[in-house]
Amino acid sequence: MQKIIRTSFAVTAILASSLAAAQSDPIRIGVVTPLSGTYAGIGQQVKWGLDLATKEINSAGGILGRQIALIYEDEEANPAVAVQKAEKLFQVNKVDFLTGTVNSGSTLAVGQVAERNNRLASTTVSFADSITADKCSANMFRVNARAGMQSAALADWLASTKPNANVFYLGPDYEMGRSTVAAFKAAAEGKGAKTVGEVFAPLDNKDYSPFFGQIRSSRPNVIYTSVAGNDTVRLMTQMAEFGVNRNVQVLGASGTVTSQNLAAIGKAADGFVTGVGYSTTIDNPANKKFVTDFEAAYKAQPDLYGADSYGLMFFYKAAVEKAKSTDTDKVRDAMRGLEWNTPQGVKTMRAGDHQAMQDMYAVQVKDGKFEIVGKVSAAAAIGADTCAKF
Repeated sequence: MQKIIRTSFAVTAILASSLAAAQSDPIRIGVVTPLSGTYAGIGQQVKWGLDLATKEINSAGGILGRQIALIYEDEEANPAVAVQKAEKLFQVNKVDFLTGTVNSGSTLAVGQVAERNNRLASTTVSFADSITADKCSANMFRVNARAGMQSAALADWLASTKPNANVFYLGPDYEMGRSTVAAFKAAAEGKGAKTVGEVFAPLDNKDYSPFFGQIRSSRPNVIYTSVAGNDTVRLMTQMAEFGVNRNVQVLGASGTVTSQNLAAIGKAADGFVTGVGYSTTIDNPANKKFVTDFEAAYKAQPDLYGADSYGLMFFYKAAVEKAKSTDTDKVRDAMRGLEWNTPQGVKTMRAGDHQAMQDMYAVQVKDGKFEIVGKVSAAAAIGADTCAKF
């Protein structure tokens, strides 16, 4: 009898010890993001935002008493590489959650990896509407604004300043570029604009001048582009050199001109307008503190990628605390309909398609700085929930 009791005590002690160890282990978050190549600047903002929020959360006691550990992998903005790195993080590093993908194709592919591994992933960058629409995933959440939301604010500004505009579209030839162009085209045409032409250039394109003849012959008074990163520097500089943007309003997607490439573009960016979910000039205490802390830490201004990546960590924190667990099914349920605080203000994760709701802004570059010139409410910008997969 004593032997049985001692054995029972021993098993109980082992179980208790294992539970205590599990509760004290860090919450591991894998980050698959471009740290090299054309989108390295975007990946840098992602890393800065995640690191800053993680330091803040860990200093305040972590999540449910557990510290956060970030594990980075360079995805090179390549979907095939992103899949390999995500699989490694899930299988080898045993991460609880994943984030970081920039390329929309990478985000769609990683969503499938997350489903296979029964883990949750979130994007803070990818714009393609399909991620939370016809290609939605039960295990993928988006905390940043999708293309259609950006377009709502930008199309509203365009209609009020250049009614019935003639618009030419130039985008990068992949998922994000085409879907972002399609989203803005639909929004702009819905408010009276006319499409006079479109063209799609390869990613990491070095010379845009072969497209300029087609643009000129179309006689637009507005050019919309969704190129990003270093591609934007080349495009905007070459348009200025060839005079393509003379007497033409240049518009673009949220990631086209940011604090990361603005200095390199220089005066060629003046007058550029975009629709965004974040600006350093949003007037609330949380954003003012965030901008101050970010600049102190990195000697650079945050852009939408840094802000949304920072906000993501508080989304994960709020969901885990609500679920009282890191269990995938429990946290997924907690995320649906969740409200949480960000530098932009309170965001709400729409339960159906896993798309965050937030106010949207039109911002314009003036003398090397971004200035808010328009605003659309979250309810007006979000659009319909068309996800039918889960």
